[in-house]
Parts: sequence; structure tokens; C-alpha cells
Amino acid sequence: MSGVRPDKRLGQHFLHERGVIERIVAAIGVVPGERIVEIGPGTGVLTKAMLEAGAEVTAIEIDERCWDGLDAMSRAFDNRLRVVKGDALQVLGRSVEVEGIKVVGNLPYNVGTEIVVQLVELRSPLEMVFMLQKEVIERICAVPDTSEWGRLGVLCDLLCQREDLFDVSPGAFTPPPKVMSSVCRLTPLPALRYDVDLAKLDKVLRLIFGQRRKMLRGVLKGVVSAETLEELEIDPTWRGEVLDTQQICRIAERA
Repeated sequence: MSGVRPDKRLGQHFLHERGVIERIVAAIGVVPGERIVEIGPGTGVLTKAMLEAGAEVTAIEIDERCWDGLDAMSRAFDNRLRVVKGDALQVLGRSVEVEGIKVVGNLPYNVGTEIVVQLVELRSPLEMVFMLQKEVIERICAVPDTSEWGRLGVLCDLLCQREDLFDVSPGAFTPPPKVMSSVCRLTPLPALRYDVDLAKLDKVLRLIFGQRRKMLRGVLKGVVSAETLEELEIDPTWRGEVLDTQQICRIAERA
């Protein structure tokens, strides 16, 4: 599939550096015979490496230019590769089962965050290993009272164990992106870290991080009173970015 050129509209940057591919396969911990779902295989370099390690791969690819090459790869590996031709956001957890299965991928830059949130909220994959822009991985693995801390970090902290594994330089891709990339591992927890209604939590997260420099009493006006915040031992003059996951969940339960 060397003739397929990356499509900017699809956020494609094709990985080609062998050493990085090997590190990702090692991070995935491929066990011969296990099923793995890959999102956005593109030209199939990571796909091939996982097949060579003995995995059975379901690869979701939206770019029809890549389909023939992936189909040929499937035949070359005794049909241990199933190619799902469509949009990952539409098929994950529906026509493509992910419960108890590792989900991996060099995620497209334009929809990577949406895919992570969807999978994290499903809570059913065994484990997820993703490559994304370094700034997105920093948000996934962020801690309170930092500029990276926000909705994505809170959701991932509530629902997963988070690990920032290693950085990948632009030269490992075609075309080279303008930013560094990183690889992370997310392991869903057996239960939420704190009891909370996810719909209420999402509402509160959008409020406090949508206006992150404003005081809580302002952004939560009409949703949670200043008196309620004080009952929760949260200062209404604080800004949302200083709150940890547990404090935010306690606010959401009173919303």
C-alpha cells in the first residue's frame, strides 16, 4: 500500500519507523491467538506487526483507498485480519465488539479525542493503547491545577488507570506532523473511581472547564449554589481547574 498518500482531511499521518512500531507492539503485549481491535490501520504497518506476533486483528478503516491492501494482507495471514470498512465512531461497541478486548491504534488527529472519550465511557475494553498528539496525551494523563487538566483528564482518571508510555518524533511519520506524538495506555477500572452519574458529571465538566478562569460560583450559578459548594468544603471563589476528580464528582452529584 505504499502508493496510498496520507489524506489531510482524515487527519492521516502514516507511521513508518520500525523501532516505534516494535515499541508499540511491546506495549500492547500481543499474545498469540488473542483478538485485538485496531482503529485507523491506514497502510497496515502496525497491523502487520501484530499479525506477525500471532494476533487476530479487527481493523476499522474509513479510507477506501486502503481497503484493497488490507484485504490482501488478510489473505496473506490466513484471514486472521478482519477489515471493517467504516467510521470507528459509528461501529465501536455496535457492529465491532470491544468487551474484554484490547483496542489500539495510531488515531487520526481530527477525531482522536472523540474516539478516546467514546471508548472510555463504554468501559468495556480490556485495555487501550493509543498514539495521539503529545498535547492530547498530556490532557489524558493530566493532574489537577495544571493547564492540561480538563474534561478529558477527569473522565479518564475516573474510569481508567492512565499511563503516558513514550514520545514519538515527527520523523517517524509520513508526512511528518508539526507536533510531537505520544503513546499512552488506558486500562478501564472494574468500577468508577467515585460514584457519580456520568450525564450530570459531563454537564458540570463542560461548565467549569468551558470557562476555566472564572470562579465556581459564577459558572455553576443556577446549577449548584455557593452554599452547597461550601457544604462540600469547596470554596466558591475557586476556579474549576484546581478541583480534583473526587471534588468534581461530589459537585456533580448535587447538580
